[in-house]
Amino acid sequence: MIRPLIFQLSVIILLLIGPFSSLPSKAHTFVVTDVVALLKTNGTYVIDLTVDLDALALGVSPATPSSDLVSKLLEGPPDHFETAVANAVHTLQRRVNIRFDGKKQLPDVGFPDATGLTRAQAKPVDRAGEPTLLGLTARLSGPIPLGALDLQLGLSRAFGPVNLTVLEQGTASGFRTSLSPGELSKPYRLGSLKKPEQGRLRTAVRFLILGVEHILPLGLDHILFVLGLFLLSTLWRPLLTQVTAFTIAHTLTLVLSIYEMVSLPSTIVEPLIALSITFVAVENILTSRMKPWRLAVVFSFGLIHGLGFAAALRELGLPEGEFLISLLTFNLGVEIGQLAVIGLAFLAVGWLRSRIDYRRFVVIPASGVIAIVGLVWAIERTFFR
Repeated sequence: MIRPLIFQLSVIILLLIGPFSSLPSKAHTFVVTDVVALLKTNGTYVIDLTVDLDALALGVSPATPSSDLVSKLLEGPPDHFETAVANAVHTLQRRVNIRFDGKKQLPDVGFPDATGLTRAQAKPVDRAGEPTLLGLTARLSGPIPLGALDLQLGLSRAFGPVNLTVLEQGTASGFRTSLSPGELSKPYRLGSLKKPEQGRLRTAVRFLILGVEHILPLGLDHILFVLGLFLLSTLWRPLLTQVTAFTIAHTLTLVLSIYEMVSLPSTIVEPLIALSITFVAVENILTSRMKPWRLAVVFSFGLIHGLGFAAALRELGLPEGEFLISLLTFNLGVEIGQLAVIGLAFLAVGWLRSRIDYRRFVVIPASGVIAIVGLVWAIERTFFR
């Protein structure tokens, strides 16, 4: 009975950690794609995208180490680099949806960070602390059709969520919004001072989903912290008390941070989040009951996690005019994600919580794995950023 139990627990931990543990620490990865469109007074447009162009040119994951991408681009036949550049151009023209009055445009594509577009000209440059040949900015440009009334922009699902900013040169017109993967923006009326109406319900649903996704499947550090809370006790009351304290704390700092009343740099927040995971897991190993200080510790760590949530929410970009509803629904999504983690953990091992050997064969081994992962992350985030 015990061997199948350990095997099942190991599979659960590997399923949670596996997809993330292999990610290289030295790569240009983007959770959200920033897109800035400038509509110029001379009748042209310029659109800048923040994207790992080396990975795009090779058709590989942006999680690939940046130095490997540079090497691959410079290796191979004489025309290999030029072919990769042409592939990047074609991919951007195909996956970036620029529409004036509903008609798709074929933009010119440039790479302003690149030193050259031939292998002889190309030299590695430093961007975001990593080497790159084509850079991290793709510039799309072209003429605005004569008499055009509105503009729509969107990226294919391959790019993930999008922060979109549209500006009209020489006027106060423009807007900023966020788009879900593959979503096309609402029509923007050229020359209008108003942004497109998104609708409160639509915005609420989008940020609710983004909040859930920030826990499942993207928030592995928050998943491990919640699992640490789950493992301490076999009783529901101590678990719900801890989760409530954690929720109140991270909601408090999430709101204060978004309103710029509290802030800490990510170089401090991210290592502290990792250390909070290790602390809770180690305490699970050392004690079988919730001590009086546990709630204070969980509340304190919740404050730190709230700053992490706020950083993610700022990266997503809160739409103007719907700031509060976006904030509230994102936080609600986070709570749903946390409850889903607890529910999945209960389905996996909850039926064993009444067994006398549950702590020996479930709590201690699982907490040990969580503690080690948290400690490794703390070291990486402190010394190898």
